[in-house]
Amino acid sequence: MAENDTTPTLPKKCGPYISSVTSRGMNLVIRGIVLFFIGVFLALVLNLLQIQRNVTLFPPDVITSIFSSAWWVPPCCGTASAVIGLLYPCMDRHLGEPHKFKREWSSVMRCVAVFVGINHASAKVDFANNIQLSLTLAALSIGLWWTFDRSRSGFGLGVGIAFLATLVSQLLVYNGVYQYTSPDFLYVRSWLPCIFFAGGITMGNIGRQLAMYECKVIAEKSHED
Repeated sequence: MAENDTTPTLPKKCGPYISSVTSRGMNLVIRGIVLFFIGVFLALVLNLLQIQRNVTLFPPDVITSIFSSAWWVPPCCGTASAVIGLLYPCMDRHLGEPHKFKREWSSVMRCVAVFVGINHASAKVDFANNIQLSLTLAALSIGLWWTFDRSRSGFGLGVGIAFLATLVSQLLVYNGVYQYTSPDFLYVRSWLPCIFFAGGITMGNIGRQLAMYECKVIAEKSHED
C-alpha cells in the first residue's frame, strides 16, 4: 500500500517551460509570446517575397519597415499566429481527439518549409493564368494538410481561418489600406485563401508541438520528483 501511495502521478494540466511557473495562464502567455514572434518573423519574410514580385502594393505613407511592408502587417500576423497556435491544441482537447500524427519538431520544420515554398510559388512561379495558379496552390495546401496534419479539426479550422482571413483582406483592400495587382477574386487574388489555409495548418502544428513539449517537460519533472 505504501508503495502505491508514493507512486508519482502525472498532473492534469501541463505546466510551462520553467518548473517554478505552474499557472496555466502563464503557460498560455509563454506559448502565445513564442507564437507571436514566429508569426512576425514569417510575416516579414513572406511579405518581402510578395512585394518583390509586386503582388501587393502599399501606399507610400505606410511603408515604414526595413522590408518595405506596412508597419501593422507583422503585429497583425503575429497576433493571428498566436491565436491560431493556441486554438488548435485547445480544439483537440475539446473534441477529445489528441493529435498524434507526426508529432516531432523535424516534421514541424518541414511543414514550415513547405508553407514558405507555397508562398514562394505564388510570388515567383509564372503560370498561364490565375486559375491554374489557384488550383495548383489549392492542391499544394491540401497536400500540406494531408502530409503534416490529417485531422478533421485541423482541416475544419484551416477552412474557417482561410474564409475569415480572406474576408478581412477584402475589407482592407476595399477601404484602400492596400491593394493587389490584377485582382481576380473581387478585390484580391483567387489563390489567397489557399495561402491562409496553409498558414493556419502550419501555425496549428507549431502550437500543437509547443503544447506537447510542455506536457513532456512537466511529465519528466514529475517522474524525477
